[in-house]
Amino acid sequence: MRLGLHALGIGTGARRAVIDSVADAAENSGFATLWAGEHVVMVDRSESRYPYADDGRIAVPAVADWLDPMIGLSFAAAATHTIGVATGVLLLPEHNPVLMAKQAATLDLMSGGRLTLGVGIGWSREEFAALGIPFEGRGERAAEYVAAMRTLWRDDVATFEGEFVRVDSVRVNPKPVRDRRIPVVLGGNSDAALRRVAAWGDGWYGFNLDGIDAVTERIRTIHALCRGAGRDTEELRLAVALRKVDPSDVDALADAGVDELVLVESPPGDPGEAADWVASLARRWMPAVG
Repeated sequence: MRLGLHALGIGTGARRAVIDSVADAAENSGFATLWAGEHVVMVDRSESRYPYADDGRIAVPAVADWLDPMIGLSFAAAATHTIGVATGVLLLPEHNPVLMAKQAATLDLMSGGRLTLGVGIGWSREEFAALGIPFEGRGERAAEYVAAMRTLWRDDVATFEGEFVRVDSVRVNPKPVRDRRIPVVLGGNSDAALRRVAAWGDGWYGFNLDGIDAVTERIRTIHALCRGAGRDTEELRLAVALRKVDPSDVDALADAGVDELVLVESPPGDPGEAADWVASLARRWMPAVG
């Protein structure tokens, strides 16, 4: 099982020197992936329920710096050579899919094929309202956007006609490095999110799950949904982040089918301390993941 680190893009992890330090140290320590999430806007008084906390409130304060993940990860990729970079997650219905196809392929090319595009449908009505995008239908919009992006990545001259996306005989270059594909991993822990994983995802990023039993149950659900969809679960990359996790949990997570355990942490603000902080995480976790 691999070990990922979700530490960049927010608060102290939004500082250039800290990004450089954490990225370099994570690569040298054997981490597989650097993850960064997204919110375009935050609001001081949200009426939308955050689905990854029991109280329905996101822990990140509205005043915190929150980088655009595609730009933040480009700096992480530039500071490294081999470690993967992943959006965890990018709220795809909030973006123009043609532009996002271009941006993702650019980052994939410039990083040497290291990008995983983690996407979600979003939960904040206020954020969609600020962007002038309908909140309703966002799941259908995300599915069509991914289909359109895959067409734009694959075809030299691309045509796509759907409900939300219509392009006729256009060229979007550059192309992704790995057979003109970028892995698209789906976020979300609900049954609806897992149905999307089984229907059209390349994997799943389960976030803030409440222990091994919850992980096991959700992965069993993915397996059942994949059987119903005629898909082989071996094709999927399964990454999870838990609310509380210990190195002693690694074997059970691997037995459940987890490919990557993602540690969600906030780095110290001093770049030198950040490097030591990554090294201390590695000393604690790498023996467990082997």
